[in-house]
Amino acid sequence: MFSMKTKYAIKALIRLAHKRHNGPVLIADLSVEEGIPKKFLENILLSLKNEGMLASRKGKGGGYALLRRPEDIRIAQVVQLFDGPLAVPSCVKMSMVRSCNACGESPQCGLRLVMAELKESISGCLDRLTLLDLVLESEEPVFDPVI
Repeated sequence: MFSMKTKYAIKALIRLAHKRHNGPVLIADLSVEEGIPKKFLENILLSLKNEGMLASRKGKGGGYALLRRPEDIRIAQVVQLFDGPLAVPSCVKMSMVRSCNACGESPQCGLRLVMAELKESISGCLDRLTLLDLVLESEEPVFDPVI
């Protein structure tokens, strides 16, 4: 559903969030740690920086770091940055009163209603999810073994 660019962006953001208290992270290190081609990652990080999510520093001790708190970065923003709006049938994009070629003249096409609801569900989920949610989900659980 998401492009590789979006998936890599999310992976990189999660890694940067995990390391946010350690200072900037070098592109080369991030590339190796996440298995993202370096040149591809450079473009992704630059886009995230231009969007105001990351900061960069050159020279010794340089690299990329989160500019905003993980709870202030919505996953919907990342998806829209790289993939644009969610792809839905044209009849759902319109005012929901236009019919499409597949449905003929029925303004109550069942498929249209399902697709509109699906789009709203996905959009709502992505709007609610933050980078912090993904970071917390990606952390190894800490538990005390019962002896």
